[in-house]
Amino acid sequence: MRGGIGRRDRKVEDMTDLTYRKAVPQDAAACIAIRGRTRENAFSEAQLRALGITVDTWGAGIADGSCPGYVCCVGGAIAGYCFGERDTGEIVVLALLPEYEGAGVGKTLLRLVVDDFRARGFAKLFLGCSTDPAVRSHGFYRHLGWTPTGERDAAGDDILELRLD
Repeated sequence: MRGGIGRRDRKVEDMTDLTYRKAVPQDAAACIAIRGRTRENAFSEAQLRALGITVDTWGAGIADGSCPGYVCCVGGAIAGYCFGERDTGEIVVLALLPEYEGAGVGKTLLRLVVDDFRARGFAKLFLGCSTDPAVRSHGFYRHLGWTPTGERDAAGDDILELRLD
């Protein structure tokens, strides 16, 4: 501990200790844990399991390349991540611990995945996003150039797309 404050409890003020890398299968457990700790749109391990998402299935998707992604680490611990679906071009999740919001971590993770998919030959990507303007993701993606398609997914979220050409 530094100054009596544990690393997990501190607000991140010095972003120089952030590193980004491609996700590996061993990251799946930490990603599931973080998903339950996000400030908005959190999913517990049990909720993810009910959707068929487990450490094993997530790790397998990373291992076989069907769900490529990137993680942001602080001192070796994962603080956020972004993953896409290789066959469809869907950005399936972008999640961060709350103390890393507003620091450019989400934007950087998303850019890394977008660049990866551009290199794979995709001309456009898509994702589901809340229809509620009060939810942070609503403005976040639109600010970065994602546009509504006019369609909704099964959860009732807006489908947004990003043209890469």
